[in-house]
Amino acid sequence: MQASSRSVRLMGTVIETKIWHENPEPILDQVENLLILYKDRFSANDLTSELMEVNLNAGVQAVPVAEDLYELIKLGKEHSLADKSFLNITIGPLVQTWRIGFSDAKLPSQEEIDEKLAIIDPADIELDDEDMLVYLEKEGMAIDLGALAKGYVADRIVEFLERMGVTAGLINLGGNVKTFGQAPHNPDGNWLIGIQDPGKERGKNILVLQIIQESVVTSGIYERSLTVEGKTYHHILSPQTGYPIASELASISIVSKRSVEGEIWTTRLFGQAMAEIYRTVCQTEGIEAVLIGLDGKVFVTPGLVDRVVAGKQHLSDGLASPSRGGFGARVASDVASGASAL
Repeated sequence: MQASSRSVRLMGTVIETKIWHENPEPILDQVENLLILYKDRFSANDLTSELMEVNLNAGVQAVPVAEDLYELIKLGKEHSLADKSFLNITIGPLVQTWRIGFSDAKLPSQEEIDEKLAIIDPADIELDDEDMLVYLEKEGMAIDLGALAKGYVADRIVEFLERMGVTAGLINLGGNVKTFGQAPHNPDGNWLIGIQDPGKERGKNILVLQIIQESVVTSGIYERSLTVEGKTYHHILSPQTGYPIASELASISIVSKRSVEGEIWTTRLFGQAMAEIYRTVCQTEGIEAVLIGLDGKVFVTPGLVDRVVAGKQHLSDGLASPSRGGFGARVASDVASGASAL
């Protein structure tokens, strides 16, 4: 059975769906339609999206939304309010002020930043579970699901493909890869996922992981940036300061069963000290991590040590974890980003 794939540019990236099936084209047509539906529902940059309807009614009235959008907002609020979380789904006004990654990106004034910080409190999202109503209490508030939506969509697309009888495949949403089934092109059935080297051009991986029916989500400061008067600002903003997060990390990759969990944890943790991130991942069931520091050092959590298939000879003791023992990886390999399927 031959592999078939479909690529479409949506959600600010190229989304590739690859499946093994005897009659793939009608299924891929439906996947493309689903992706467009989710874009129309979740986008914070489309004036006609369902999410934008919520944002435009901030401080005015509650808005009824579709079940999946309500579920995603509720999930985002929960993790935005978690202790030490750098995830904040109400960060939309701040993101739109900086516009990093868009042609009109700019360095905001301190006054503009302070103004936006006053309206990015996730506690000001009111949710009505019975009628699936969402209300933003303050005028000017705006939800941005960019830190969650791709993972949620990846999970939903895989669920659809499995219902359609597809036994193996993957979806790649640019830095977010989710696989299912056994990899038909590899004798052992494992999927090989490359982790982008933050210091090199796109497609140059610093290591390669072996996974089965899992997701790999990567977030890094190298993805989008703005340079003003010789100073470079990356796109990952702190909901505490309003400026790009000061971090020891160049990137973090989370391996998990559900892709949305990977999205949540890459954002929740980015901004914490690297040793603290390592300990948190080691103490959290269902996730593993690859941490790449600004100094080029790479650490993997214990559950991934035996799943590094490129550069494993460089493994050495790393950041200590009180619960599962210290073991990190310093790897350097030019095996031929985010995460990408090989």
